[in-house]
Amino acid sequence: MVTTSLTSADVKTYLLDLQARIVAAIEQVDGKSFLMDQWQRPHGEGPIAGGGISRILEEGNVIERGGVGFSHVSGTALPPSAAANRPELAGRAWEAMGVSLVLHPRNPYAPTVHMNVRFFIASAEGKEPVWWFGGGMDLTPYYGDESDVRHFHQSCRDALAPFGDDLHPRFKKWCDDYFYLKHRKEPRGVGGIFFDDFHELGLEQSFAMMKNVGDRFIDAYIPILAKHKDTPYGERERDFQAYRRGRYVEFNLVFDRGTLFGLQSGGRTESILMSMPPIVKWRYDWTPETGTPEAALYSDFLVPREWV
Repeated sequence: MVTTSLTSADVKTYLLDLQARIVAAIEQVDGKSFLMDQWQRPHGEGPIAGGGISRILEEGNVIERGGVGFSHVSGTALPPSAAANRPELAGRAWEAMGVSLVLHPRNPYAPTVHMNVRFFIASAEGKEPVWWFGGGMDLTPYYGDESDVRHFHQSCRDALAPFGDDLHPRFKKWCDDYFYLKHRKEPRGVGGIFFDDFHELGLEQSFAMMKNVGDRFIDAYIPILAKHKDTPYGERERDFQAYRRGRYVEFNLVFDRGTLFGLQSGGRTESILMSMPPIVKWRYDWTPETGTPEAALYSDFLVPREWV
């Protein structure tokens, strides 16, 4: 890596521990256990090599479908399509590792959540390595609850506070801008924080910031999940949940940088697409009836707001 006491092995150790802690916290709420799928791709079987651990929960008591994945992959030459934002890195040897999760609860009153923390480094002989951290978390409710959203955003702000007062406003806006469906002219959810290509604090402090984001996830989301897992609901709520999940699919397949990088670099498709919800619906030119809780999602929550 670079001249520092921190090594890529340190980052990997942290990420594996984070995955295990998050899985344990979700299992405690759900009551069912995640399936563990360990996978390995040796050199010579495609443009990337490496492996990972996909932890999957389907048809749980609380989580209808969820995945918490760890991956550690590398390649001898970064493809130009994957280096679109940094064309000078095309052709460099690279290494990437991270934990990424998406949880789709069964109950429509419990929001979908996404979290990701990752590390990337690209190397070339005779040149300094180029490295960065990325990540964040964001919340996608189907029926809005202001106290939930404020709690989630407060947790995000608390994660960044030790590293500078400017980070939360920047990363919140970055999240709002990133998780936006341009073709729909609407946000995917109520946001959170997002950052990428982050290196400005130096290697060790940038890593510490990323860790703080990962460590805060359990406190940010598990209380919301526990609060709503037993809320009564009917077919109307399930139908609207399935409709709104369609926006999630559209974003992930059209815009999401991690999904596109994984597919373009020859990554493991099952692990990349474990974020997809299990039941989804689309309708032609549908809008909710004025004055309904479904309409309130659009008017009160899917709008730019300062939540904390």
